[in-house]
Amino acid sequence: MADPKGFLKVTERELPARRPVPVRILDWKEVYEPGDSAVLRRQASRCMDCGIPFCHQGCPLGNLIPEWNDLMYRGEGRDAIERLHATNNFPEFTGRLCPAPCESACVLGINQPAVTIKQIEVSTIDEAFANGWVEPKAPSRLTGKTVAVVGSGPAGLAAAQQLTRAGHTVAVYERDDRIGGLLRYGIPDFKMEKRHLEARLRQMQDEGTKFRAGVTIGVDITWDELRSRYDAVVIATGSTLPRDLPIPGRDLDGVHFAMEYLVEANKAVAGDQVPNQISAHGKHVVVIGGGDTGADCIGTAHRQGALSVTNLAIGKRPADARPDHQPWPMTPQVFEVSSAHEEGGERQFLATTVEFLGNEAGEVRALRVAETEFVDGRRVPKSGTEREIPADLVLIAMGFTGPERDLLEEQTTTRFTDRGNVERDVDFQTTVPGVFVAGDAGRGQSLIVWAIAEGRSVAAKVDAYLMGETLLPAPVHPTDAPLGL
Repeated sequence: MADPKGFLKVTERELPARRPVPVRILDWKEVYEPGDSAVLRRQASRCMDCGIPFCHQGCPLGNLIPEWNDLMYRGEGRDAIERLHATNNFPEFTGRLCPAPCESACVLGINQPAVTIKQIEVSTIDEAFANGWVEPKAPSRLTGKTVAVVGSGPAGLAAAQQLTRAGHTVAVYERDDRIGGLLRYGIPDFKMEKRHLEARLRQMQDEGTKFRAGVTIGVDITWDELRSRYDAVVIATGSTLPRDLPIPGRDLDGVHFAMEYLVEANKAVAGDQVPNQISAHGKHVVVIGGGDTGADCIGTAHRQGALSVTNLAIGKRPADARPDHQPWPMTPQVFEVSSAHEEGGERQFLATTVEFLGNEAGEVRALRVAETEFVDGRRVPKSGTEREIPADLVLIAMGFTGPERDLLEEQTTTRFTDRGNVERDVDFQTTVPGVFVAGDAGRGQSLIVWAIAEGRSVAAKVDAYLMGETLLPAPVHPTDAPLGL
C-alpha cells in the first residue's frame, strides 16, 4: 500500500484545474491544466490498506488499483504502468472518458471523498508515453491463424491487440476513413485529443495488427466472404442506431441526431473539408438528452459560437450527494457538472418535448415543451404546462438502441435478442460458428471500460476456439452487470 496513514493526513480530493472557460472555448484542446506530481502523490497516498479493495469489483476490467496507486506514490512510474497495462490495454482512453465506477466503489468513499483513481490512472499512462515506456509487444511466434475484427472502437481494438499478442494475424476493418470508431469521430478533442489514439495505433501496428479503413463489411466484402477468408471473426461494431424522437415536426431542417453533428465537427477539427457542415455558429441550440453525448454536443456548440445552448432532460434532477437508496458501494446517480456544462448554457429537467415548430421555409424555429409528470410509472407531458423554446438547431442525444443489423441479418444466420443486440453464448460466440461479438453490439449501449473488458474477454474465447486453450485473461462474462445495477 502507499502511506498507511495517508487517508488520515489527506482528507480532500485534489484534481488538476480546468483551463479558464473564456480561454478553452477558443480551441479544441483538452480542458485540464497539466497535473502537479506532488498533488498526485498526495492523492495516491490516500489509498487505504483495504481488507477487500472494492474498487476491483467496481471496475469491469478488475484493475489492480491499490498496486499502481502505491507505485505512483513511490515514484515508480514504470512499474506502475506495467501493473496498469496488465488489466487495461488503453488507460489513456479510460482515464479520460470513463465515469469511474471504481471511485464509487472506493472504500474511502464511505465517509470521505474517494481516491482520485481516474486522475492517477491517466497521469500514469501519460508519464509512460512521455518517457517512452509504452513499447510494442510483438508475439514471439505466429500461430498461422487469422482473425478479422469488424469495428475499431475500444472493444474491437482491445480484442485485436490481445489476439495479435497471442500470435494470430489480425486485421481490423473500419467503414470510416480512419481507424478509431467513436473514439475518433464521436469524442470531441476537448475530452480526448486524437494524438492519444494515434500513439496507441502506432504501437498496435508495430506489434503486427493490420488496419483496413474505408471498408464496409456487407457491402465491399460480404459477411459470408469475410467468414470464409478468416479462421474467426469478431463483431465489434458498437450500438450505433440512435434513439429517435418521433413527434410532430421531426422532419424539419435543423433537427439532427447528435452523432451526425459530432462526427462532422470532429472531421472539421481534424482538418477535413466538410461540405454543408452542421454548425451551431450564431444559432440557438437545444440539446435533448442529459447524458455524455449531450454534454459533448454542448461543449462543441460553445466552441462553434452558439448564441445560446439549452439542455433538456426528461427525468428529475439527480441529487447532489449519494442518495440513501444507492449506498456504497453502488454506483450512485448524482448531479454532475461536466466541463461542457461549466462553459455555459441552461439545463432544464423534467422537460418533455412535445413538438418541433417550423417556419415557412421548413426550418425548425422552436420547440414546444411541457413539464414531465409520472402517471402509472410512465413519464408524460403535464397538461397546461406547454411553452416554447427558441431553436435554430436541435440535437437529439437520447442514446442508442442497438447495432445496425440489416446486412448482418440478410447475409448470415446471426440472430438478435429481443433488445436488438447480437445474440451470443457464454463464450461470446454468435449463432454462427466462429463468429464472436463483443462490446456494445452484444451488451447494448454501455461504458468504454465495459467495451475494453469485453474486448479482452472475447479475445480469450477466440484464442481458445482457435488453439484449444488460452493463456489470455478473460475479465468478464457476457451476463455480468455493472455494480449496483
